[in-house]
Amino acid sequence: MFMKKTLLLLAGVLLTLSLAQAAQEKEGFLTTKWCADRGLFADCRMETIFCGYEGCYKDQKEFNTNVNATFVLNVHSEGKYYLVEFSEGIELGEILEKAINKNEVTLIGEIEGNTIKVEDFEAPPPPKKSFFKGCL
Repeated sequence: MFMKKTLLLLAGVLLTLSLAQAAQEKEGFLTTKWCADRGLFADCRMETIFCGYEGCYKDQKEFNTNVNATFVLNVHSEGKYYLVEFSEGIELGEILEKAINKNEVTLIGEIEGNTIKVEDFEAPPPPKKSFFKGCL
C-alpha cells in the first residue's frame, strides 16, 4: 500500500512539473533585435522589420515585403530581451498588425535559454479614446 501511494504521489508531481513547463508566459515590448540593441522602442522604424536595420531601404534595389528581421521581446522587469521564434500556427501578418512595437505584449510558449518558442500571443488592448485627442 505504501508503495502505491508513493508511486501515485511521484506520478502526480511529475505531471504537475511537465504541465508547468509546457506553456510559459512573458510580457514586454515586442520589437526587432536591431532596435532593442540600440534602445529604440517607441522610435523603432517599421523598415527594420523588412530588412533588419534602419535606413536599409536605401540599399535595396527593389521594393521588398519579406520579413527579414529577428524579433525580440524586451521584458522590462528582467532588464533583458528574449529572441522570439513563432510557430507555424501564428500568422505573421497578425503579429505585425496587432503587436509589433507595442508594450504589454504577452507571448505564450516554451522558453529555452534566451529564446521563446511562441505558440500563442496576446496583443495589448487598443488605446482608449481620449476626450482631448480630437480637440487639439
